[in-house]
Amino acid sequence: MPNPQLLAPQRINPTTWNAPFRYDQAQLRPAPQQLLTVAGQGSLDVDGTLLHVGDMTSQMALAMANVEDLLAAGGMDLRDVSRLVVHVTDMDAALAAYGAITERLEALDATPPATLVEVARLALPGMAVEIDATAGR
Repeated sequence: MPNPQLLAPQRINPTTWNAPFRYDQAQLRPAPQQLLTVAGQGSLDVDGTLLHVGDMTSQMALAMANVEDLLAAGGMDLRDVSRLVVHVTDMDAALAAYGAITERLEALDATPPATLVEVARLALPGMAVEIDATAGR
């Protein structure tokens, strides 16, 4: 079994302003044996029905839960994520609700490089958040 210390990413943060947002500015990781790419996940239930319309925090939490479910199905978790991209339709609401993401990352001491992007719209009417990820182990 590989030594987890050897597989841990080297966190690269020349400054510290990013720390409260639970992401690293960069990470140096060994090449993974397996790469998991997670398509954009929204606040959808198992039937594909959009939930929590009008509630950014709840949409963000469910989208992250859906990402975590896919990571788990691939034998991974948030510590294995090397790239997290969060698309939102309202940046101010997203920043106010971002704790729904940081609390999940903090629980595992995960700090994947992340990007938060405001877009005009997402795939479904009422969808306010879509999160995609790349993970490797």
